[in-house]
Amino acid sequence: MEDASLIKILVVSDNHSDMEPIRELPAMFPDVDYFFHCGDSRQPVRDYGPYAQVRGNNDFYNVPEELVLEVGAHRIYLTHGTRLVYFGSYQYLAKRANEKKCDIALFGHTHIYADETIDGVRCLNPGSVWHNRDGTAPSYMLVELEGSDIRVFRKTWSTLK
Repeated sequence: MEDASLIKILVVSDNHSDMEPIRELPAMFPDVDYFFHCGDSRQPVRDYGPYAQVRGNNDFYNVPEELVLEVGAHRIYLTHGTRLVYFGSYQYLAKRANEKKCDIALFGHTHIYADETIDGVRCLNPGSVWHNRDGTAPSYMLVELEGSDIRVFRKTWSTLK
């Protein structure tokens, strides 16, 4: 039987050494079950507390390039996406997630928020919590899983609180 309890995930990416959101978001969201970082942190993993983290193209620490995480009724593929995302196309990302039998792919690298479903994979990019390349405010993502349901919320980060 499928577990239908609510699971909350906070996803960040591409903070490029800006540690303020990384430190503050867990305190702001004490009810979140999981914290995921999609790479380009540029800081040692010991500085990332509760975040499961993958290596980005600007990271030089001993962190895996990809993770597969079983969360509730879902398998989540966590990657930076350096070699999987090209010119706004997520086909390679979805293919890799499908190879790993994942229905959700969390990625970064582009510094642009994305939420698309390709070949049965929900491809989600929180954008950059430091600087988005499309001119929008720095952002992160809240994902709620309830049974097979996936709800996604874009959140903006501001250093001007």
